[in-house]
Amino acid sequence: MAMTGNSGRGGFSNKLGFILAAAGSAVGLGNIWKFPFEVADGGGAAFLILYLGFCFILCYPVMVAEITIGRHTNKNPVGAFKALKGGGFTIVGLLGIISGFLILSFYNVVAGWAFGYFLEMVQGNFGIGQEFGSFTANWQRVGFYGLIFMAITAFIVSRGISGGIEKAARFLMPALIIMILGLMFYAFTLPHAGEGLSFYLVPDFSEITFDVVYSALGQAFFSLSLGMGALITYGSYVSKKDNIVSSAAYITLFDVGIAFIAGLMMFPLVAYLSEGDMASISGGPGLIFVTLPGVFESLGPVLGIIIGSVFFLLLSFAALTSTVSLLEVPVAYVVDEWKIKRSAASWLVAGLIFAIGVPSLLSYGASASLSSMNVLPGVEGGVAFLDLVGFIANDTFLPLGGCIISIFVIYKWKRKNFDAEIEEGNPGFKGSFLQKYLNITLSYIAPIVLAIIFLLTFLNLYFGITLL
Repeated sequence: MAMTGNSGRGGFSNKLGFILAAAGSAVGLGNIWKFPFEVADGGGAAFLILYLGFCFILCYPVMVAEITIGRHTNKNPVGAFKALKGGGFTIVGLLGIISGFLILSFYNVVAGWAFGYFLEMVQGNFGIGQEFGSFTANWQRVGFYGLIFMAITAFIVSRGISGGIEKAARFLMPALIIMILGLMFYAFTLPHAGEGLSFYLVPDFSEITFDVVYSALGQAFFSLSLGMGALITYGSYVSKKDNIVSSAAYITLFDVGIAFIAGLMMFPLVAYLSEGDMASISGGPGLIFVTLPGVFESLGPVLGIIIGSVFFLLLSFAALTSTVSLLEVPVAYVVDEWKIKRSAASWLVAGLIFAIGVPSLLSYGASASLSSMNVLPGVEGGVAFLDLVGFIANDTFLPLGGCIISIFVIYKWKRKNFDAEIEEGNPGFKGSFLQKYLNITLSYIAPIVLAIIFLLTFLNLYFGITLL
């Protein structure tokens, strides 16, 4: 039986189910293909140390706050703030719903790329890497892959919390870890693997600049799915018996751990590709979708198909764990507030988001006007519509949401109520070091740091003003 304070909405069957599902929300494409190259751009291990520090010092308290709000109210982000008489703060719940809509609208397109590449690798089409531009420009083909991906996501969400999201997470997360570890150990056997690991693990603190610190904090905040209501929503399905602070710690460890071993997998592959010249490699879509298929081809026809297929299946699984949580946020809102049955809500919302994502689908070559838009003063040259949505939702809305949530918990809902909810399932919380740490971080550190990040990002992106 689902263990939650509101049996009518369903819930996770146990603590492990919640941790796996919430960790799946945090783990996504960003852990596999973005994080390693944020590390590279930030000077290797120095960035890694900053990232780990931000995850546990700043992001962990915000995660606890979101889960606590959700469990206390048993509601979606909008309903949660209404239930707590949030007044104007209710807008942050709506902001979370909108963020989920926008992020999933473009994330599903990239997930479709990964799924399409998996199908190409299975067929041994290593030349797809040199056809990336024409691949993304073929909107009918990529759109079909995205439609399949969205349909799988909607099906999982429509099955409910324990029967759909939790069951999928119990399969996807272990499979994800097994695939990453398998590819990692294989990558260790490749020539020049040592150079890649050295670059990744040996810090050069001279590389640390404000931009590196800024990037590390942004990556930590985004990778943990904070500020968009996903963890408020998942928290609303958690039992009162569960220990929120330990659950949040496990979720953070899962996310950080998978990002870390993804780096252990990627950098030996990169070093093999560059013959040990780490400075010659840039990350992002170019490496994953353009260069790596050639690397897999060099491994031979049989081994190349196996390794390449597993790699892009891994990307697809990582994407699916995130698309499920992104869809659950607006679906929970529709179910709670509009009283529509979950199954109908899942397919309705998924269809709407897919339609909203059509401009993103067309913005990587299919439409010239959508592929290069001069609308952001802070971005040199044109920006694709897909990337524009990412700048708005990820870079702008998420830090703003996290900042407001921190302020709300301590100053509106009040610290005593926040602490009391955490004490349920954790009787030793009151008077502990952890209580003091969470209170201080959420009272001062998180809102100030996140407000600064939001302000700097807003001024830079939309006005081209760089303050630091």
